[in-house]
Amino acid sequence: MAARASRPQGVDLVIPEHKIQEVLERVDLVSLVSRYVELKKAGREYKGRCPFHQEKTPSFYVIPEKRFYFCHGCRASGDAVAFVQRYLGKTFIDAIRDLAREVGVDLEAAQDPAARERQQLKEATDLAAEHFRALLWEEEGRPARDYLASRGISEETARAFGLGWAPDAWSSLADKLTQAGMVEWGLNAGLVNRRQKGEGYYDFFRGRLIIPIRAPEGRPIAFGARLVGSDEGPKYLNSRESRLYNKSETLFGMDQARDEIRRRKAAVLVEGYFDCIALHQEGVKHTVALCSTALTPGHLKALGRAEARELFLLLDGDQAGLAAVERLAGPLLAAGAAAKVALLPTGDDPDTFIRREGTAGLERLLNEARPLTAHVFSTVLPQGKEASFEEKMAALERLKPVSAQLPVGLVRSAFFAALSAWCGLPAAELESALRSKAPPPPAPQAPRAAPSGRPGPAPGRAPPPGRAPPPGAPAQRPPPAKPPDSLEALYVAVILREPRLIARDTFRVHDELSHSGLRLVLAHATSGHGAEDALFEAPDLVKRAVEAAMRQLASLQGSALEHYFLQVCRSIMLRRIKLQLDYIGRVTAQTAGAMDLSEEAKQLFAQRMELLALKKRVEEETHLPAGTKSPMQPV
Repeated sequence: MAARASRPQGVDLVIPEHKIQEVLERVDLVSLVSRYVELKKAGREYKGRCPFHQEKTPSFYVIPEKRFYFCHGCRASGDAVAFVQRYLGKTFIDAIRDLAREVGVDLEAAQDPAARERQQLKEATDLAAEHFRALLWEEEGRPARDYLASRGISEETARAFGLGWAPDAWSSLADKLTQAGMVEWGLNAGLVNRRQKGEGYYDFFRGRLIIPIRAPEGRPIAFGARLVGSDEGPKYLNSRESRLYNKSETLFGMDQARDEIRRRKAAVLVEGYFDCIALHQEGVKHTVALCSTALTPGHLKALGRAEARELFLLLDGDQAGLAAVERLAGPLLAAGAAAKVALLPTGDDPDTFIRREGTAGLERLLNEARPLTAHVFSTVLPQGKEASFEEKMAALERLKPVSAQLPVGLVRSAFFAALSAWCGLPAAELESALRSKAPPPPAPQAPRAAPSGRPGPAPGRAPPPGRAPPPGAPAQRPPPAKPPDSLEALYVAVILREPRLIARDTFRVHDELSHSGLRLVLAHATSGHGAEDALFEAPDLVKRAVEAAMRQLASLQGSALEHYFLQVCRSIMLRRIKLQLDYIGRVTAQTAGAMDLSEEAKQLFAQRMELLALKKRVEEETHLPAGTKSPMQPV
C-alpha cells in the first residue's frame, strides 16, 4: 500500500505502509499532546481537559503503552496521526509527513523509484484516456463512431468501456501532455515518441479507435488501438509493457466482468477486444479477453481472485481457433484449471455469432462445451484407439508442447492416464517418451553463506542488535502485513460506496481504524480520487478485505445502507469500549477493598463509570427506529 502526498513539481510522494507504522512507533504521544493539552499522570495514563470540546472536568486520556488517546466526553480518539489531523486540521498524508520529519523517519529515502515512476505513468495514462474519450464524442470523432455503429456497438456500451478516438494528427496528445508538464511521462508510457529531426514529440496512436485496457479496479493502464479509415499500418496497435502494464497479468474487460464472474463462479475467455465488448453488450457479462496470444499463470491468478471456478474457451471454429486451444491447453492443464471448449461454427467469431444467435444461442453453445482434455485429444487424434501407428505418433508430436508445461506430479500423471485411455498406449510409456520435456519441480534455495564462510542471517531477517549486516547481505524486508479487521473493512467499503455517509459518523470511527492500509484507502478515497483509484495501489490483503466487504453490501441501497453503516460504527465503538473495560477489569481485579484503593485504582474506577455512561449513550444514539431491521448484524 502506498499513500500519496502532493508535490510542488506534480510528482507524488509515495509513503510505504510500514513507514507509517514506524512513524507511529517513534512518536512520543504524551509529548505530542502535551504541546496543546495540560496533562497530569493518572496511574499508567495521562489525563487532561479535552482540546476538542469545552469541559470543566477532565475526561481526556492518553494511554502511552497503546499509543492511543480517548475522550470520554466527546468520544474523540485515535493515534498520533489522528490527533494532528483533528487538532491542526491537516490531511492524513500531511500529518504523517510532519510527524516523520520530527521523529527522523526519512520518507524521501523510503520512496521506491519504481513506485514514483509508476505514479507518473498512471497520471499520464489517465490524461490520455480522458483526452481520447472526449474526442470520440466531438465532431472529429465521427469516423470512429461510424465504425462502432457498423459493428453494432451502442453509445452506452462505448461509454461503459471508455472507448476513445486518436485523430490522424501528429501531436494532438503530445501537445496536451506538454501543457500538463507530463510529456516525459507520456514518453515512458509509450504514448508519444521523440521526433527524430528537430525538437518535440509526436503521438504514437493516430487515426485509431482507442480501447482502454483497465486494471480490475477500473483505472486505465494501457490502450489497444484499431485502425479506422486507412489501410496504412497494422490493424491493431497496443501499448508496450511498462511498470504500470504487464500484459501477462492483465485480462481485458475484467473491470466490467468481475462481479458477474464472482456471481456465476465462471468466466468466458475470448481472444479479441471487440468480441469481449460485443458479448458484454448482449448480456454475457462474465467475458474477458487476452491482451496477448499467450495464457499465463498471471491470467489464471487474476481469474482466481475473481473466484472463477470454471473457464469457457470461446474460440473461432476455424484452424486458427483449433490451434489456439492447443496453445492455451498447456498452462490451463498445468494449473489444474476446470476448463471447457466451446467452438463456434466455421466462419463465425464471438462478435458475429452473438449478433446473429443472441444470448440464448451463446448460452446453448456454452452448455454444450466439452472438457478441455476431451477436446484436445479428439482434435489431435480423432480416431482414438482405432487410429494408425503413424496417426498416433503425429498426435504425440502435437501434444509435446502441451505436456512440456505439465509439472511432475499428480497433474502430469492424470494427463497421461487420460491420454492412455484415449489412444490405447500405456501411460508409463507415454510419460517416459515425453519425460525430458517435463519442467522440474522448483529446487529449494540453499541458505546463503556469509563472507567468512559461516551461515549468514536468513534472507529478510535483520542482523542481531548492534551488529551491521554483512556486505552484500539482502536488504531487510518490511514486517509481514496483517490482514484488516472485517468490521473496519466494512466501514471503509460503505464509504467507498457512498462517500457522503462519512458525515453520519458522529463517533469519528475513521480516526480509530487500527489498520493503516485501510486508513490510506479511506484517505485516498475521501480526497476526491474515487473508489477504483483508492483500491488501485492497495496490497492484496487490504484489497481482498474491502472487496469482500463490498460484496456483503451489494444488496443494500439508500436508507438501508445508511442504517447498516450506523450499525457498523456502533459495533466498532462498542468493541473499543469493551476492550477498555476489560483492561480496567484486569488491572483492578486484585484490589482488596475500598480502603486499600490506590490513586491509580481510583482513577481506573472513575474511568469505568465514564465508559459505562459512554456505552449507554452509544447504544441510545445508534438505536434504529421502531420497525426497522438491521440488514446484517455486523458483529
